[in-house]
Amino acid sequence: MLKSKVLHIATDLKFIGPFIDTINKHDNINQHKFILITKENEIKPHDDITFINNKLQIIKILSNLNQNNKIILHGLFSNLLIRILFFQPWVIKRCYWVMYGGDFYFPEKQNWVKKQVIKKIRHFITYLKGDFEYVKRWYGAKGKYHECFMYPSNLYKQHNIKLQKDSALNIQVGNSADPTNKHIEAFEMLRKYKNKDIKIYVPLSYGDQNYANIVIAKGQDIFGDKFIPITDFMPMNKYLNFLGNINIAIFAHERQQAMGNIITLLGLGKKIYIRDSISSWQFFKDINVRLFDYPNIELDSLDSIIKEANIQKIKSYFSKETYVKQLKSFLN
Repeated sequence: MLKSKVLHIATDLKFIGPFIDTINKHDNINQHKFILITKENEIKPHDDITFINNKLQIIKILSNLNQNNKIILHGLFSNLLIRILFFQPWVIKRCYWVMYGGDFYFPEKQNWVKKQVIKKIRHFITYLKGDFEYVKRWYGAKGKYHECFMYPSNLYKQHNIKLQKDSALNIQVGNSADPTNKHIEAFEMLRKYKNKDIKIYVPLSYGDQNYANIVIAKGQDIFGDKFIPITDFMPMNKYLNFLGNINIAIFAHERQQAMGNIITLLGLGKKIYIRDSISSWQFFKDINVRLFDYPNIELDSLDSIIKEANIQKIKSYFSKETYVKQLKSFLN
């Protein structure tokens, strides 16, 4: 007989920690169990949190999958989990997949087993309808779409910014040390402005550190001391203040990515460049938020009317009230 608990399985502590805090505030935490396939980090100990960090603990995953009537998959990045699901198709029917982007884009790079698991999943959680349509088209997925922001990082954040006393135009490029950011390509786009009064900020605190070193070397070569890599994690308030002092942000990803950064920056009234070919471009267009097309980069300021309209739309759309309603709609 199945238990009433909702089982969450995740691999990324960066998002799951704040999510657990949200569940603790707005739902009965005792009805939720968490399996984190990672080494224990800065997650507060709880009776219903289990850490899995080696293949010998597979029995814990197997037993939990068969004892819960609703399973939330926070991303599909664990090959171990994917194989377990493949050999238990009856379990897949109870799975709700929180779609990240990196776990399904570029299907030609995904293995056959993962494709079969995605095809059989019946519940898809995202607020980007285009991503849901993508897995239907490329994986033959058939299931129900559940609209949800899912993580607090995707919500509007009101913050009193301490503005820097500096005349330089602050430009952010990318959001992580992942090659999908296309940093060097973006640097080449900005090269013609290197003698202007600008500063190039590049968050590189997580991801591939070998790649980060390449990005830093190239950035310093082109922009000299105007290039400022960010290699250490910042507390949220400090990071919000950093984003508040950005004037223009450039995200050259060829797929939906960096949505938490983009939403926060838009809510702070910043000018954003992304590619018009990705699902997030269409999403923002549909909710009447104005972004600008990469690589047509210009360093002019954002029109005040567009700025205020963007802020108000982000504030109303990505509200905490809407978020809590979304969570309860599929968790209960």
